[in-house]
Amino acid sequence: MSNVVVIGGGPAGVLAACVASKNGHDVTLIERNTRIGRKLMITGKGRCNVTNAVTDPKEVIDQVPVNGRFLFSALSQFMTYDTMDLFEELGVPLKVERGNRVFPVSDKSVDIVDALAKYLKQCHVKQVCARVSSINVDDDSVTGITTDDGREFKCDRVILATGGMSYTATGSTGDGYNMARDLGHTIVDLNPSLVPIESSDPCCKAMQGLSLKNVEIKVAETKTGKVIYKDFGEMLFTHFGVSGPIILSASSHIRRMIDGQYTLLIDLKPALLEEQLDFRVQRDFLEQQNKDFQNSLGGLLPSKMIPVVVEKCGVDPQKKVNQLTKQERHALVYTLKNFEVPLSKFRPINEAIITSGGIDTREINPKTMESKLVNGLFFAGEIIDVDAYTGGFNLQIAFSTGYLAGQSV
Repeated sequence: MSNVVVIGGGPAGVLAACVASKNGHDVTLIERNTRIGRKLMITGKGRCNVTNAVTDPKEVIDQVPVNGRFLFSALSQFMTYDTMDLFEELGVPLKVERGNRVFPVSDKSVDIVDALAKYLKQCHVKQVCARVSSINVDDDSVTGITTDDGREFKCDRVILATGGMSYTATGSTGDGYNMARDLGHTIVDLNPSLVPIESSDPCCKAMQGLSLKNVEIKVAETKTGKVIYKDFGEMLFTHFGVSGPIILSASSHIRRMIDGQYTLLIDLKPALLEEQLDFRVQRDFLEQQNKDFQNSLGGLLPSKMIPVVVEKCGVDPQKKVNQLTKQERHALVYTLKNFEVPLSKFRPINEAIITSGGIDTREINPKTMESKLVNGLFFAGEIIDVDAYTGGFNLQIAFSTGYLAGQSV
């Protein structure tokens, strides 16, 4: 039987601690917050998209743009349906929504957090509230950990599951990266992922608070026009730029954000081809031919967007509809199908849902999650250089790597 210390009380750490304890080890979970799962409380807008209901590990790996194959063993050990079974057994009924996203029936993330707290008690995991300052190593093997207040915990296994650097207010301040670096591990550059994006275009501030549903977006390289990502769904204009589910997903496809390198193209009427939209516009104009152009678009656009679209298509806002040229009408149609927003930079990493980058996967044994550099040191969750798209996949990575680490100690 080993003495095991798990650092971090997020989903990866909790599952690792419980699995290790069930396997007969003496386990202590150390979490700097007074309560576990602080970040879990705010995921999925407080609803907690706990996993995704796909049933093939390859389907999960396809949603992991960086180092997805590294997760094959972890997913083979603990898959999405295992996560669902666990929470159902812990008394949290689940439901599957659009895109196979899995949520608690209650729509309350606190139910997921409470279930994990219950699981820790069931598995007799000791819990300590403290901040770990260092992992102690002798002759390339773990010997214990030291906390900020000077306490030492002797152990021969440590599972490092401190999360990333996103949402720093929840305790994800990057401590784990420093501990791993001190032990010789390489940290792949840390960047925000699943994060809102800033724009220099004043139109965003003018439309602040406007939510668009059922729009199609493309992110294209400004110089070449090459599309690197497209999606359909909901987005939001903010005082700094753009946000919302499809924008967060788009951000994870942009590895390096350079001001002006990418342009967001929004199709405001994706259900209609340009010719169909042109016919619709002609029909609207026929009914409102004596109105000013700026007053004729209420049937096409939300009011906050009208002055912005009028300006972008370059038509005199006070020109009568019956005086518009064919070219001016086509300019409107083109703008509705290709509403451009230049992108400048990501919002700060503490506003990101997850951190891209982390401990280099080449230094971790994918079959056990153990360090290749330090005996007895294991990793789980967001601290590893793997990150997925939205839809419950990042939490599944946390559960799968946590389970495998807990099994492997």
